[in-house]
Amino acid sequence: MRRLWGRLSSVNVQKAVWALDEAELAYERLDAGGAFGVVREPAYRTMNPNGLVPTLEEDGFVLWESNAIMRYVASLSPALAPPIDPRQRAHIDQWLDWQATSFTPAMRDAFWQLFRSADPNRTLVAASLAASEVYAAILDGHLAGRDYAVGESFSIADIALGCAAHRWLNLPAERQDRPNLRRWYERIAARPGAARALAEPVG
Repeated sequence: MRRLWGRLSSVNVQKAVWALDEAELAYERLDAGGAFGVVREPAYRTMNPNGLVPTLEEDGFVLWESNAIMRYVASLSPALAPPIDPRQRAHIDQWLDWQATSFTPAMRDAFWQLFRSADPNRTLVAASLAASEVYAAILDGHLAGRDYAVGESFSIADIALGCAAHRWLNLPAERQDRPNLRRWYERIAARPGAARALAEPVG
């Protein structure tokens, strides 16, 4: 039995859900985190001492960290199998790390202030948007003339970047137009595997 703990409003849970659905692996998703609680409970902390989501559990095997979960899922799936070419594989890892350490953290304050605060701090929002624009420009430039983030086929790099782009493109704020980013995002977001991950409104 495969279970995934986490609420779909979490960008990190979205990544895991998209990977599992893209791989056509059966699983049960259990709401956790945010208003759902669970993550502070001792049983959950035994699995994930960080008290964060997502957490994947398979018959006693436990894995947390969304990008680690995606790498594991890819190793089980012909559809997402890591490329044999070590350089191409390294580029996938590069974009996974960039999403987790650069693009998503840059937009964190804008997201929290615009969606989770009753009285948004406009100074924080402006600074976050400015920082995010730098990374959006990098991704837009990289995607010029490309259908996928790495190589000629869909990979978990597209999932990680796609979930971040989904949040970025749906922020209720003025942003610079990034035509390559938007074209690529619309292409991958139309995949059946994205349906559940990106179904709920951003917020």
